[in-house]
Amino acid sequence: TGPMSSECLGNFLRITLLAEYFEDKYLSFSVVDQSGVAWELDETMASQCGYTVTYSNWSNIEFRASALSCHSRLEKDVFTVTIEIKASHSPDMKNAATHLKSASCPYVPWSPRELVCESNYMEVSVRKEIPQTVKDFTQDKSEDWTLAFPEAEAGETSIWQIVFHQPEEKKALLVSDAWSAGYGFNTTDTRVLLRIPYTAMQMQLLEVDLFLQAQGISFFTVRSSTFYKQQWIILMVDTSVACPVDGVDYVNRTIIWTVPKYIQPVSAGVTSFKDVLVEAGVDLRKLSAKEMASRKYVLLNDLNTVTMKIPIGAEGGYYKTSVSSGQYGKKYSINLFLEHQWEDNKWELTKYTVIKEIETPFEQVELAITSNSNLTARIMNVTVGTFLPDVDLVNLTIEGATVAVSEAVQHGYLIYQIRYANGSKSYGIQVLFDAPSIKKEYMRADMRAYTLNVTLGFLIHPTSEIFNVPVISVSTVKDAVLPSARGFCDRRNLHLIMTHGNVDQNWLPFISDWHLTPEDAQKYNYSLKDNGTHLAISVPFLSPHVNYEVFRTSGIKASLHLTLKDGMTLANRKDFSISCRISPLELIQCLPNGTVVITAVKLVGIADLDTSLFVLRDRQCKPSLVTENTATFKFNVNTCGTSRKFNSAAMTYENDVLYFRPGNDKPIYQLKFACSYAIKQTVDVRYESKKNPPPSIKPGFGSLALSLKLFKEKSYSHPYQELEYPVVKYLREALYFEVELLQPEDARLELNLDDCWATNSQSQDSLPQWPIIINGCENSEDSYRTIFHKVNYSPRVKQPQRLKRFEVKMFTFLRGTTLLQE
Repeated sequence: TGPMSSECLGNFLRITLLAEYFEDKYLSFSVVDQSGVAWELDETMASQCGYTVTYSNWSNIEFRASALSCHSRLEKDVFTVTIEIKASHSPDMKNAATHLKSASCPYVPWSPRELVCESNYMEVSVRKEIPQTVKDFTQDKSEDWTLAFPEAEAGETSIWQIVFHQPEEKKALLVSDAWSAGYGFNTTDTRVLLRIPYTAMQMQLLEVDLFLQAQGISFFTVRSSTFYKQQWIILMVDTSVACPVDGVDYVNRTIIWTVPKYIQPVSAGVTSFKDVLVEAGVDLRKLSAKEMASRKYVLLNDLNTVTMKIPIGAEGGYYKTSVSSGQYGKKYSINLFLEHQWEDNKWELTKYTVIKEIETPFEQVELAITSNSNLTARIMNVTVGTFLPDVDLVNLTIEGATVAVSEAVQHGYLIYQIRYANGSKSYGIQVLFDAPSIKKEYMRADMRAYTLNVTLGFLIHPTSEIFNVPVISVSTVKDAVLPSARGFCDRRNLHLIMTHGNVDQNWLPFISDWHLTPEDAQKYNYSLKDNGTHLAISVPFLSPHVNYEVFRTSGIKASLHLTLKDGMTLANRKDFSISCRISPLELIQCLPNGTVVITAVKLVGIADLDTSLFVLRDRQCKPSLVTENTATFKFNVNTCGTSRKFNSAAMTYENDVLYFRPGNDKPIYQLKFACSYAIKQTVDVRYESKKNPPPSIKPGFGSLALSLKLFKEKSYSHPYQELEYPVVKYLREALYFEVELLQPEDARLELNLDDCWATNSQSQDSLPQWPIIINGCENSEDSYRTIFHKVNYSPRVKQPQRLKRFEVKMFTFLRGTTLLQE
């Protein structure tokens, strides 16, 4: 049949362009007249000349021409129409292929009056009547004709003219002016034709009330008279026409189309009616009663209306894809037509043809997404659909990047189409489990979840509307390998070595609920190394993130707990720990000069223990160095309440590290320790007369970064901010100062204040001056001496030895009895 087929349907010619030849192409329609001139068709010319271009059955293009269209050739009851179609792949129509199609159709005998309601125009053709003389014209004619007669009598001769009747006025146009206004007009030897687009200026909207219905049916109407004047003879015809606008309802999945009979103004001047024929069909094909019954159509011819009832989805129509607010769905479309013939006392016989393209409301459709993965081959296989034939998959969005279907294979995606016998189709997606875009997530035990998350972009023909379908498919596979670990201890550190599995790429290491990063590990002198296959962690025994427990009565157990947490949710995924017994020798040093260094550790199970409050038997002896988990004391065996025991070989010094709750004299923590020194010991000493110089400290030079802050209260919690200066104080009111060593950051350094003085200006060398601290002590000549405050470990103060705090009473400088000011 080629790319085009033609069909004669009453007084219409239909030419169908098959989608398989013309899809994805830009088209240009032209109509060829009798002289061979091609007239390019646009919407205005189509409605003016009796042509209609529409779509049917998804992507097929349908061209319809009226028998009395502008360029048709009428010969012996046959009309011929020739069209030229150009098809190109580019919108500028370059390299267009030209297709020519000519078809002839016999037309049935004309009725005295024929009314046609097409989708884009109204048409009325009337048989020419015997010309009337002027004196006889007004006899027995309708009101509109009578009103038009003055214009006809005064009009020019030998020219066709049209009088439009509107409520407010009558307007007469020459045919040439009517043509310029978009109207179509044609005459043959026996007929006069007027064609009116629905956008015409003289169009009126008329509502027809129906019996027992709350809402009437609207009609587009044009009341007009067309006349031709020749000397004393006037040929005048009534060219009024009316076409229904609505009249469609949807009840219980049934289309109900109602068309009233005998509508004004097409019934002006008529006093009696008689139905001759009522027929209906689909796509301009008439259906017999048997064919209608097989399709479950119902045609009702009542006194005042003709009604068609069509089940939604019935044969003759088709579903097409639709999208509403981003939701995928469908609509049922059917092209009905109705032919009603009646006789009346004015026209003898009228044939009224209505072509009605009906489209049901949007109906949402749930798309099936089916997963059928091949676990053995490790291939995800997902099917999406089904879709109607008017849909094509055009792109995929993978991890935010949109790629064409043809390029999907480069990203590891194989796209294939599944076609079904009824023309519908589904789309399949295949991708490997190990593709980079597949999200892998540990579930439980040995299970991993593989998630495909893509968005499919579809194109609807012929509207070129786009819609997206998100596709998320999850497959679970027993292939999870969890990380494993082993641990050991040496004399100073706890070591944990973890072997990575295939699920912990995004898990984070935590020790004691503290996220361990390379930067923090360096800060605490921890070792953290990861070579991709193993994670190695080393932590000293005496560290803030080590937990301590009493190990029987012989020592203390140190434990390092490693928790792997999900990088997104921070949910616990895997726990590891290493525990080792700390030798007592690691906690105590008994120096030959009688100095004892003992470190006490915070034990698990004692809540809210502040290590800065550890004491020895003499509670005035407090730690010289504290951390969050440890307190270190340094003292001489002859102090701090230390007791002595003698035996024949050694002298033993004993003391306790204690912790008391406020207001309670019974300790909740007690760490006993002892240092033993041999009484009898022979030592060989080499004596030389040369005197060794006494030990000394060599002076050196370097830069120190210090900060001096003024605080608001004795607790040293809230320093004055920059915007609060200058600070106003009264005489003898306390000033609380804090000096901190900022650089260098060596934890072994301790800050000691030597001299501190006040001046009357911002220059440290200005006079007068008053010493506040002299050689590390208060000024003995001061009436209100400087008070030193001890610095304890706190969340803000991690290294107390690097800070010094003192209190000074507010004073001012005087010369005699005069206040000195700057």
